[in-house]
Amino acid sequence: MNTLQLPKIQTVSLEIDNKIKACLDGKTKPLGALGRIEEIATQIARIQHSINPTMKTCRLFLFAGDHGVAASGVSAYPKEVTRQMVLNFLDGGAAANVFATVNDVSMTVVDAGVAGEPIAHDLLASRRIAPGTHNYIEQPAMSKAELNLALHNGIELGSEIDSDAVAFGEMGIGNTSSAALLTHKLSEHPLADVIGRGTGLDNLGLKKKQWLLKLASDRTPRELTPNHALQEYGGFEVATMVGAILGAASAKRLVIIDGYIATAAALVAVKMKPEARAYCLFSHESAEKGHKHMLDLLGARGLLDLELRLGEGSGALLAWPLVKCAAEMMTRMASFSSAKVSDGSNH
Repeated sequence: MNTLQLPKIQTVSLEIDNKIKACLDGKTKPLGALGRIEEIATQIARIQHSINPTMKTCRLFLFAGDHGVAASGVSAYPKEVTRQMVLNFLDGGAAANVFATVNDVSMTVVDAGVAGEPIAHDLLASRRIAPGTHNYIEQPAMSKAELNLALHNGIELGSEIDSDAVAFGEMGIGNTSSAALLTHKLSEHPLADVIGRGTGLDNLGLKKKQWLLKLASDRTPRELTPNHALQEYGGFEVATMVGAILGAASAKRLVIIDGYIATAAALVAVKMKPEARAYCLFSHESAEKGHKHMLDLLGARGLLDLELRLGEGSGALLAWPLVKCAAEMMTRMASFSSAKVSDGSNH
């Protein structure tokens, strides 16, 4: 697949904003007293173009893929852990499984390119491109055809989502390196400012990672287009997630973005289609160095700050109850007039 048509994403209209503000300001509370919950409610109401939004169901898509660069030693864990964790997800043993179960979120694991033999399981969606990307220190991570197929797969998954919201997470040893390079190539941030410890590198491991990523970065021009950056430094799970963000936005779904890697996918998606930004809710600010820079580039703030650095959709799942509460507040909380409570206007 050498050509790809990106989906049309409807620009979120602000014409309902006056109604949203009147609805929120009329609730039995001081003006703005629910802080960022009111921001979430406003975003949901805009997307659904209604002051009575529905936010009952959410599905987590967990994209998994291996990175050729992992063989060079950019992670504290060997690449075999990607496959082992995918099996753990399918067995229900990961943090993502626990958080999803507690919050009644359905979960789909997507094999975008896990090394080894294909995995067969009822809870796994196979969108396998290849058993991992190439080592981008030496060559592009993927071909243009592979990139377009990954984007196509993601767009297809995202556009078919029937839940009110969708949460995106990932698993792939070495993918914090991919996220750092994508951020560097799509912004003015120096590479050193966006490289973190990932899965827990010690100081020596961090220096090695910085050196290896500098070699990878020097192989291409300082700034790249989003497609070119993704082809050079992305993972199959990241590229598929980019497509899924675009697809979900085209279906007018709220997209709950997880941490550092998921935000890198969102950054690429928004660079490709700026209209997608209004559909993205950023669940938390990761402890991973560089995530704050990414959020700033997107004009976003993480909803939570729990010093998370796990990935796998964990932060997005923890944010989901707040999203539900924001929508329910819009529809079920009494107004001053309906509750016969004084709004203070006569004082």
